[in-house]
Amino acid sequence: MRVTEKLVAASLLALMAGCSSWNPFASKDPKVEPAKLVELKSSIAVRDAWKYSIGKAGVYAFTPALAGNSLYVVNADGALARLDAASGRETWRVKAGSDITSSAGSDGSVVAVGAAKGAVLAFDADGKQLWKAQASSEVLTAPVVGQGVVVVRSVDNRIVGFDAKTGERKWTVQRATPALTLRNAPGMVLGGANVYVAQPGGKLLALTAATGVVRWEIVVSEPRGATELERVSDIAGTPVVFEGEVCAVTYQGKAGCFDAATGVPRWTKPFSSDVGVAVDQRFVFAADAQGAVVAFSREGGQSAWKNEALARRRLSTPASFGRSVAVGDYQGYIHFLSREDGALIGRVSTDGSPIVSAPVVAGSNLIFQTQSGTVTALAVE
Repeated sequence: MRVTEKLVAASLLALMAGCSSWNPFASKDPKVEPAKLVELKSSIAVRDAWKYSIGKAGVYAFTPALAGNSLYVVNADGALARLDAASGRETWRVKAGSDITSSAGSDGSVVAVGAAKGAVLAFDADGKQLWKAQASSEVLTAPVVGQGVVVVRSVDNRIVGFDAKTGERKWTVQRATPALTLRNAPGMVLGGANVYVAQPGGKLLALTAATGVVRWEIVVSEPRGATELERVSDIAGTPVVFEGEVCAVTYQGKAGCFDAATGVPRWTKPFSSDVGVAVDQRFVFAADAQGAVVAFSREGGQSAWKNEALARRRLSTPASFGRSVAVGDYQGYIHFLSREDGALIGRVSTDGSPIVSAPVVAGSNLIFQTQSGTVTALAVE
């Protein structure tokens, strides 16, 4: 493992022990310091479509949840709000009555969040609480809502399906957890009747959402190395389902795409990332552990381009947005790269706090949430 990868891994693993104050980029070593931003002549016209303040995320990473025309956002102190995704207008805002530990998940009718001490809270589309259930441990992963269930994954790697209307437990699937894992809330995504669950140890799991029946389980990358730290190979971020494929990336492992119905690999390539991937018709985009943004051909995984200008800037999951690829960084900047060749073509600032959650594309808007709680919708003219 290289120096920077060790620092990043140590930082993330420190979060597991409750230590989030250590800054791996405090060194004056230019090989470790974040790349400095150079003056950029923008060739893309980006404007703020709207802004909304939801409040601080604290030690958590909150990604807005899109369901239909609505966006659901949360903060660590228990606020949950429903916004119009096009205008940012607040439809309602409620207090959950507990600290919130996960992003929201919604199908447009039911909204669910993880809360303090492993609680799971569900609300209707008007913000009225429907039910409260209990998970077996802390919930950092956003619940998935669909097929009549709310699927919850807790940090002990227990996956539970609750009845979306009543909160009754319908099924449980338990998987083992390695000795060391990244505290990065491996995500889940609904695709048709299945829910795809990112796993520690480099595994990807497909379950029938309504019943919890295991459809398939594959190893995206095998853990390798002599030490537990070197063997950390968790799937990072949330898998992406696109046109019959599910694509994912692991830390210290591989990026790849797989048949969504069977789990059969379409392609895999050596790669290391602690954030998720973005997928469009032609490419799979990822930010590696060194801060390089990379595009793989979706067809066979060939490298299309790589941009290292944002090295060590702690990049977010990328987003494919029109003719660009957008990614946030630890200073709240949002960088736009050319989708075709990876050249930097634009940059905007937010509130100066880190962007660690995944961006959301909602119609003609690209939406980011910062750690200080600014929800920014950007439009390209």
